[in-house]
Amino acid sequence: MPRRIAAERHTDSAPPDGLPELPEGAALIDALLALHHPVRRRIFEILTNDGSATVGQLAARLGIAVGSVSHHLKPMHKVGFIEPAPELARDTRESWWRGNKRRLSWSADDYADGSFARQVADAAERANLEYLNAATVQWMRTRDELPRQWREGLAHDNFVAATPAQMDDLKNRIVALTDEWTREVRADAVEHPDEERRPVRFIARVFPSEPGAV
Repeated sequence: MPRRIAAERHTDSAPPDGLPELPEGAALIDALLALHHPVRRRIFEILTNDGSATVGQLAARLGIAVGSVSHHLKPMHKVGFIEPAPELARDTRESWWRGNKRRLSWSADDYADGSFARQVADAAERANLEYLNAATVQWMRTRDELPRQWREGLAHDNFVAATPAQMDDLKNRIVALTDEWTREVRADAVEHPDEERRPVRFIARVFPSEPGAV
């Protein structure tokens, strides 16, 4: 049997047409299940920040088997986080993938206590926190290896009594600011492609907390 070309190889995991930009309902649960695994999260970040890569390149980057990478790619493809890039393949043996920048927003309170969806939403939030904490610890361990202009991150926290409306206002302002900044940075990358750049991670949490809480 002739080997299928790259464009034909991943039709079984292709997402449905018309995927919403911001998934909701059952589609959101499927997206959370697909992305909030540490290996899949790393694959997604590599493909969306560093550009397209082959399965073999991803395996080498992550230090895992090629078969394991292929296993993780399928659920991500089904919900539209990644897609094949067959035009980059030099022959039928190569399997290239690119990332699709998609946003996720969810609240565990949207789902009934004890439901499967609530369990998924809770688990995704914990996995997200663990992933971002690990990224922060990694930066702290390795920042002295960076050029001096890249060593200074931001460490800031605030603690003030506020109303629910004021807390929502703060959240909305942070999202609006980071969205605007992201658009400006991406536009500048197109205008000045030769400037030195590194992926920059911003983490923000706004939540009620009692004094002295640990």
